[in-house]
Order: sequence, then structure tokens, then C-alpha cells
Amino acid sequence: MHPNPAIPRAPRVTLAEAAALLRAGQVCAFPTETVYGLGGDATNADAVLSIYETKGRPRFNPLIMHCADLAMAQTLAKFSPLALRLATLWPGSLTLVLPARPGNGLADVATAGLDTVGLRVPNHPLALELLRAVNRPLAGPSANPSGKLSPTTAEQVIIGFAGTVPVLDGGPCQAGVESTIIRVDGDRLIQLRAGALARGDIEQALGVTIELAEADAAITAPGMLSSHYAPNALMRLNAEPRAGEAYLGFGPAPGFDGVMRNLSKTGDLREAARNLFAMLHELDAAQVGTIAVAPIPHYGLGEAINDRLERAAAPRG
Repeated sequence: MHPNPAIPRAPRVTLAEAAALLRAGQVCAFPTETVYGLGGDATNADAVLSIYETKGRPRFNPLIMHCADLAMAQTLAKFSPLALRLATLWPGSLTLVLPARPGNGLADVATAGLDTVGLRVPNHPLALELLRAVNRPLAGPSANPSGKLSPTTAEQVIIGFAGTVPVLDGGPCQAGVESTIIRVDGDRLIQLRAGALARGDIEQALGVTIELAEADAAITAPGMLSSHYAPNALMRLNAEPRAGEAYLGFGPAPGFDGVMRNLSKTGDLREAARNLFAMLHELDAAQVGTIAVAPIPHYGLGEAINDRLERAAAPRG
């Protein structure tokens, strides 16, 4: 996507500047391995409210707390032995929803009034440096207006907020979709959101079984709204493109002379996940009315890709 000179430029800030903004209760976008986050001091209610206001995010939709390490996370939530096993996958694209520790210092608005909290340690060197510099947990939903496409570059953050949000530029995100969210409920593990760490990979690595949340489960974690991650264009899934539509392909593509991107010509789901939001941004910039999307296999990272596509294509209120 080419920069638009008509959009005012929010400053690309240094690490020290970003840390100073966050310690002062301001918001600042920052990179992770999944997508860019809109950061705010999770212990400061005004900072957290600024995140909700900047995004236009519903207050009942809780935020993920980003921590510098397991020790910081343990000050915020109660870790059972099973939760500690899962935390061996940190730093990484895994968010754990755990019972909140009383008096943990988090602003109530950050957890949307729930008695649980979502935590992760991001696997991005600049994010970890920032968290250590701020020395506080950062609430960090995706750095985009609520319901819109998540950003995987600093430029997309700048465009999405029309240049009003400062951003720490860490380059393109490597995973390209948000973290997997697992709730630890006693000896049960329940996936609340498919994400960049495939459920099957977690099960194989740790020798555990992970259930899927019911379709009508209460919203206890980010990414559970039925309509979410949406481009401006309408979307048709598992579809061949029609005249006048853009096309998001996967694998060997049919002949098509319209606006097109291919998530992975070789059918690589990891490559497809990395390209998903970036390519939807590019197709949306073509200002077409509809994007047709090729079928995506529903295994491994395909589970997360299809989750994002289904929410993007859902009817909008």
C-alpha cells in the first residue's frame, strides 16, 4: 500500500518516547509478532478509557494485558499448575484467561468488570523492551478502529487513525493474526479465540486437550464479537470472483483479470495467516464493493484464518 500524502502523519516515536508517553497515561501503538497493539498503562483507568475511546470499542469487550515476563503476569492472575504449563509457550502468540488476583492494580475498566484477566508475553524484541522500560502491564488491543481490519504495519496504524496515534515502528508483523486465547478453568482448557498458535500445535507440544467455546458463549475475551475484523467492502466466502469484485485467493488461482491478491500460491497456511490482514487492507484500498474469498482449509492455522474471515463477513449492525 502506498502512503497517502493527504493523511496527517502521527510521529513514529522512538522506544524512549513511546515509554514516556505510556508512563504519562497516553496511548501509543506498538509492534508485536501478531498485529500492532494500541497500548495504554493497564493500571491507569484514564489511559485504558483512552484506548476504548480511540478505538470506539464497546466497554463490555475486555482487553489483553501484555506483560514483560511470567513474573509480571503472576502479579496479575492466579496460575494453576496447568496454567504454568501453558505459560512455558511464552513469549508467544498465546493469551491465557485466568482468575484475576485480588488487588492486582489493574484498572477495572481494562477487564470489563470480569473476575478473569487475559494475559500474554509477546514474542517481539521491541515489544519486550518497551514493556521492560514502562515496567507496567500494557493493555493492548489491535491498533485499529473497533471492528475494522487489524494492522500488521505501522503505516496501516497511521492510515487507520488518520495520523492521530503515535506508533513505535517495529516493521511488519511476522504472524499476521492475533494471539490464540485459551481459558484455564480448573483442569479444562477452552479455546475462546483461534489465533496465530494453532490449537493442535499446543495440544501436541504439551500433551493436553483443548475444548472449543460454545458458539453463543458470553464475551469473556477479545475477538468474540460476531462481527469483527471487517474491511469497508462486503465479503463473500468460499466463492469465485464475479465481474467488478476483488478476489482474495489461496493456492493455485483461477484466471482473473480484476484486483486480486493470493494469500499463498503454494497453499501454505502460515504464509496465508501472515498475509491475511495486509492483503485485505490492499484489496480494500481498491475501493471495490465486494471481496470474494477462496476456500481456506479448516485445520491448523486455517482455523484462525477462517475465524477472522467469518467475522469479517458477518452482517454488520
